[in-house]
Amino acid sequence: MKIIMLGAPGAGKGTQAKKIADAFGIPHISTGDIFRANLKEGTELGLKAKTYMDKGELVPDELTCDLVVDRISKDDAANGYVLDGFPRTIPQADALTNALAARGEAIDFAIDVDVPDENIIKRMSGRRACVGCGATYHIEFAPTKVEGICDACGKELILRDDDKPETVANRLRVYHEQTQPLIEYYTNREVLYTVDGTQDIEKVFEDIKGILGK
Repeated sequence: MKIIMLGAPGAGKGTQAKKIADAFGIPHISTGDIFRANLKEGTELGLKAKTYMDKGELVPDELTCDLVVDRISKDDAANGYVLDGFPRTIPQADALTNALAARGEAIDFAIDVDVPDENIIKRMSGRRACVGCGATYHIEFAPTKVEGICDACGKELILRDDDKPETVANRLRVYHEQTQPLIEYYTNREVLYTVDGTQDIEKVFEDIKGILGK
């Protein structure tokens, strides 16, 4: 069962990817984890990626795809995997499609966790992080007992730069330009399924399990 998770930043696709991985006994694979593992192990692909990262450049699509294919070739991915954060663009999707085709394989499900932009901005701009222990809260959905103070360590809470409305809006703009075309790409391959990401986390997961046949 080869699954790709799609959705805007803050839509909750990472949370659902972890739940799918646990429920089906397959690895949750993110490009960030792949890069870190290869850099730590000093692999040939990792060292190649490092030459770009050290210069502050994006790792080329072909190399990123090689790293992903190397990861999905591991024994723990023999029964499938959940890809989270890759592909992000049409060229990356093409590279993955071609690499899988060379192995006689293809993506089975591309699941789009659909959440309107205004919901995402509200969801992310309401997040607060503790400057002391790093605990995270939400002013509406998971508030602290005392406003602005961490329940765990008593330190102050801040709105991280990543979660500021203008930053979130910019990330959403990039997503719509670069990543949303993947929805049409996988629709044309008849593997795209959409779930309503505005629902409760467990309800979203139930919908996904229905798609995956469990």
